[in-house]
Order: sequence, then C-alpha cells, then structure tokens
Amino acid sequence: MLKGKVVAALSGGVDSSVAALLLKEAGYEVIGITMHLWCEEKWGPVNQRRPCCSMDSIHNAEQVCHLLGIPFYVLNLEKEFQQYVVDYFCQEYRQGRTPNPCIACNQYIKSHFLLHHSLALGAQYLATGHYARIIFSQNRYHLLKAGDANKDQSYVLYMLGQEELRYLLFPIGNYSKAEVRHLARDRELPVADKPDSQDLCFISDDYRNFLNRFHPSFPGDIVDTKGKVIKKHQGLFRYTVGQRYTAKTHPDERLYILRIDPIRNQITVGREDGLYTQKLTAQGIKWVSGIAPEEPITITAKIRYNSPETSAILYPHPDFVEVIFDQPQRAVTPGQAVVFYQGDEVLGGGTICDPELLFESKPTYSLNYWKR
Repeated sequence: MLKGKVVAALSGGVDSSVAALLLKEAGYEVIGITMHLWCEEKWGPVNQRRPCCSMDSIHNAEQVCHLLGIPFYVLNLEKEFQQYVVDYFCQEYRQGRTPNPCIACNQYIKSHFLLHHSLALGAQYLATGHYARIIFSQNRYHLLKAGDANKDQSYVLYMLGQEELRYLLFPIGNYSKAEVRHLARDRELPVADKPDSQDLCFISDDYRNFLNRFHPSFPGDIVDTKGKVIKKHQGLFRYTVGQRYTAKTHPDERLYILRIDPIRNQITVGREDGLYTQKLTAQGIKWVSGIAPEEPITITAKIRYNSPETSAILYPHPDFVEVIFDQPQRAVTPGQAVVFYQGDEVLGGGTICDPELLFESKPTYSLNYWKR
C-alpha cells in the first residue's frame, strides 16, 4: 500500500536523486519535478563550469526519473527566481551587504512556489535533498541538524516554520555523503559521481562580473579608520567585510575591509583586529516554532554557513535581536544570516545588519502565505 503522494524536487544532482530513490523504495508515490530557474546564456557567454540550473542538470533529473519509473515534470519558475533570488542578490550587494542567495531560494522558490505547486498536484509532501532532519514531538515540528555534521545544511533552512515543515521531507537527513553516493552507485543512478553544486548555482563566472553586467558602478571613497581618504572604489559590490585590501599608501600594513556604508557610499579599511566583535544585531527574525522568546536565552550561533557554532546569549526585541558572544567573532558581515541553535535543534535566525542602519529600508517580499 502506498504511503502517499510526494513531489521530489530534483536538481539533477546525487543528493536529490537519492532522496527520490529512498522515497520510491519506502513505498511512496513519487513525482519528480525539476525547476527551470535561470538561463545564464541569455546574458552572455558562460565558462565551462555549468551551473546547476543548466539544461544538463534538467536532463540528468529526467534520466533519474526514467530509471526510477516515476513521472517527470519541469516547472518554469524563471520569473520568480529572477525576482526573489537574482534581484535580491544584486540589490543587496549594491546596498553594501553580502547576501546569501541559497537562503532566499529555499525560502521563496522551494518552500513557497514549489511547495504550492506540489500541493496543487495533490501531493501530501514535498521532498528535497537537504541534509537536515524534521521530527514531530510535543505537538509541533522541530528542525534538527543533519546526522552527518560535515554535510549539515540546517543553516540555510532556518526560516522554515510550522506551516512549511508539516509538508516537507528530508529523506537523506540521516545519511552521510559517502552513504548517499554508495546508494546511487549501487542502484546505478547516472549522477552517482556528479560533483556537488557550487554556492552560486546561477553564476558560472566571477560574481563581480555578473553584477557589473546588471548594474553600473558608483565610485566612492575608501577611507582609513580616522576618515582619511586612501583612494576611490569602483562600486560597493566589489567588496565584503573581512576581505583583504592592499593599498599602495600603506605598503607595510595588512589592511582589511572593516565596514561598508551604503549611505555615504564609503568603505572603511583598517587592521585585522578591527574585524573582531562580540556583539551583532539582526533583523527579519524567523522562529521555527513561530514563538519568539520573551527573555534572554542561551544559544549557540553561526554567523555564516561554514563558521563554527559559538556560545552566546540572545536578547530579543520587538523588531530585532542582539546576540552577545562569549568570544569575539571575526568579520560579522551585514547581509549574511545568523542562525540560532540549542543542541541539535534550530531555533531560528535572521539577517545580520549594521546597527547604525537597523531601520533603513531594504527589499521585502510579501507572498501571502498559506491561503489554500
């Protein structure tokens, strides 16, 4: 007896393919859907590294579905991807922030648009190839880290709430990457040895070249910590906090980008010790439980995907949170996500901001969630 109908989101890679395989073998009625998100060829020549949104990846997903004996569909979400991921990516860099397009894609493209299409097909669930886990206990859903700490992707899923988690499945959440590839080889999936996708799946070139094609540069000042102008920059999007900076005027100093000020169109550089801070401010906070804490809580936090978790205390406010770390953190970067944990459980997260620009306007998107 079939367990129910589930849409498997297929990227053409090994993780999502094995997720579909496991569901089929577990007795689900599986429908494979690949999203057509981006055609970079429209915007000029690309190099040999094919982005995961390419036609090659769509063909790989179709091959897997044929081998598994499941239906295969391509869902065109190119317009939505342009608005909610690419435009966001470009706008954030222009505003002096360093975005995370993977989080935007998971929040809007997969967990909203694709999920709604899946439910419209009569599916009970949407499954993806993420390395994370979901459990239901104490009358609510909990988002947990993956069984394999080296592949954990819970950081990019912190925005998932109760309404999303009730429909989502992460079939490979308890598997290691080696186990996933072994399963793919054992079942002779054609993507068993396909390399992992890159962080910027829609860009095959240097991201600065990509941004320069879409937006003109606006030169401004690069100053030292005393406000002295060192030289001109050729656009805020070319820089990120923590980046090494070489100045002919300071040949014997190791300088770094300390702050990017979009209001003044100005970049401040200084010594590396100026990159360390024990405090950050974040806004746009999402709580997995749907309930924000009323008092300060002890947590661990990650300030970027590959950073280690660090012990901290979170202080909630109505429109933002403050996080005070036990130890100073290097290069806390506006635009990146800070994610809050207690043990293996994801509590939520938000977007790091410059506290001096806390209430400055930024792109927001209203999606009128969950009206079915």
